Amino acid sequence: MNTSPPRRTELLAAGAATVTVVLWASAFVSIRSAGAAYSPGALALGRLLAGSVVLGAIWAVRREGRPPRAAWRGIAVSGVLWFGFYMVVLNWGEQQVDAGTAALVVNIGPLLIALLGARLLGDAMPPRLLAGMAVSFAGAVTVGLSMSGGGGSSLLGVVLCLLAAVGYAGGVVAQKPALARASALQVTTFGCLVGTVLCLPFAGQLVREAAEAPLSATLNMVYLGVFPTALAFTTWAYALARTTAGRMGATTYAVPALVVLMSWLVLGEVPGAFTLAGGALCLAGVAVSRSRSRRRAEQAAVAEPRSERVP
Repeated sequence: MNTSPPRRTELLAAGAATVTVVLWASAFVSIRSAGAAYSPGALALGRLLAGSVVLGAIWAVRREGRPPRAAWRGIAVSGVLWFGFYMVVLNWGEQQVDAGTAALVVNIGPLLIALLGARLLGDAMPPRLLAGMAVSFAGAVTVGLSMSGGGGSSLLGVVLCLLAAVGYAGGVVAQKPALARASALQVTTFGCLVGTVLCLPFAGQLVREAAEAPLSATLNMVYLGVFPTALAFTTWAYALARTTAGRMGATTYAVPALVVLMSWLVLGEVPGAFTLAGGALCLAGVAVSRSRSRRRAEQAAVAEPRSERVP
């Protein structure tokens, strides 16, 4: 009887993480499509405005109130790094490289999450993590070299996607402590508002470009705000509050494969073999860094119900 509630919580968290992964994968494709009509900053602001409206409405209906003061530091940092910086830089990067390549490079984020968690949250940093870092770095270099043959702009795109991964990882690590003090909806809503304020300097560009953009591009921008932002970031926060940052990062391993499939079906884009090989190295490095010996796995299985469950 005592194992039923934790099992139910685990299943709900897994379901929330699955929703997040699918919607975030679709975001790479929508960004690539909308980016033909909108500049990076304008697209980020439009997406955040749409997300803020939806999140704000839900927050008002649920009457959850403002987050406690202790949560604001994590909310502000995640809002700046993840909702603001990440979205602008990723939009820019996807104007230089295809959606699949962008997803492959950004997906070194889980490795960076583990590294930052070790540095800032006191998580262990085993030799496998260091080995995984080396493998993922080699993969990122391979992707960069494979794209640089088309000109400096493609190499720039890879660098921008790497910067986006850094912003994503920093946002996750900052968000985790905030979720111990505020609800997933509060953390997501106010983080989105922080990102929106940060992107307000792009308001003029958004107005000008929206007047000329085709309806499909504008609908893609609204979709990005409603689903991959408002819904997916909330389901992410819900799941993150019930597990570790590293484990949640591991759930995004499936994103690049889904993006490649979606971009092939929707955009007709498929990364080249050399690019895919580099992406595979990125994912292999992350997998190595998150693997653990049988002894450690058994110890974690015993300790996990107490140490990772959030009341």
